[in-house]
Amino acid sequence: MINVTYIISNIDKALAFEWIAEGLNADKFKLSFILLNPDNSYLEEYLKKQQIPVVRVTYRGKKDLFRAFWQVRKHLKQFKTQVVHCHLFEATLLGILAARSLGIRKRIFTRHHTTLHHQYFPRAVYYDRFCNYWATDIVAISQTARQILIEQEFVKPQKIQLIHHGFQLNSFFNPNSLLIRQLEEKYKTKGKFPILGIIARHTHWKGIQYTIPAFEKLLKDYPNAYLLLANAVGDYKPEIDKLLAKIPASNYIQITFETELAALYRLLDIYVHVPINETIEAFGQTYVEALASEVPSIFTLSGVAVEFIKDKENALVVPFENTEAIYEAMLTLLTDRELGNRLTQQGKESVQAMFSLEKMIQSLEKLYEIG
Repeated sequence: MINVTYIISNIDKALAFEWIAEGLNADKFKLSFILLNPDNSYLEEYLKKQQIPVVRVTYRGKKDLFRAFWQVRKHLKQFKTQVVHCHLFEATLLGILAARSLGIRKRIFTRHHTTLHHQYFPRAVYYDRFCNYWATDIVAISQTARQILIEQEFVKPQKIQLIHHGFQLNSFFNPNSLLIRQLEEKYKTKGKFPILGIIARHTHWKGIQYTIPAFEKLLKDYPNAYLLLANAVGDYKPEIDKLLAKIPASNYIQITFETELAALYRLLDIYVHVPINETIEAFGQTYVEALASEVPSIFTLSGVAVEFIKDKENALVVPFENTEAIYEAMLTLLTDRELGNRLTQQGKESVQAMFSLEKMIQSLEKLYEIG
């Protein structure tokens, strides 16, 4: 039995970790979790219900770093951890350092960002390089992430394992119809058409600021259109709110947090995800989720989309930072239903081919082996 500990920071609900907890071979790996959070979380409650060992290290910001380091170190000793797998920035920084101080030989982290620090927080790149150096293995979740690690941070290719996110795709293929109806009532989408969706944090690099003006223009053609913005929190929210102020309040809704994403996607007629450049998105789970949910989609090619999204085959691809192109793509999907049907069918097939949960679990289990 190999003792594997996941260290994760600032996560409330994340289906991916629930799926891993369910799917990892329990006869071969004993899984435990250390969660760096300010308070309780959906993930913590889920793990407790599943009787999976989990501890919370209270973490509210930089002032807690020193104390959190020693607590993480203590819990790794208690779990008799042989393999550490860290997720997200603070967890990686503390987890890799604590594991190294204990002599744990398998120190892994998943790189969940690409050029974010290079572009917006240059000083944080030094911490990224520190983590790169002391980790024994780095999981790149896309070819884009792998490329940044090698070309901009000079990580040796043999240290990097390319493992795409895996999805329990059936939950998106066949969502609960009762939940869909409940969300229709909750978010007042009945009678609205077309319903456009954006599921992304309100931060500059997600490109939401280019979609809202396109939607504003669409309202002249479709006065009953409705814009649904989920995960509507983030540092760029004041700017997003200024753009939304130009739109009648009856034509949009902002949703801070929704746990039933598979049902939420089914409310949509069109989905839009347009990050501002090719490398800013490390993966982009929403590309996969939208296509698995059979929603005709408009994308820019960032993160993993570069590897599998093809214009007019499984989605419509628009240039970066281009409101007019987004608007024209919306009109195309609304007037050419045959194209929309073809995109959704081929989109579903493309995610089935690349992003199965089983494939990801097998790759992780191989990585966790101790030679």
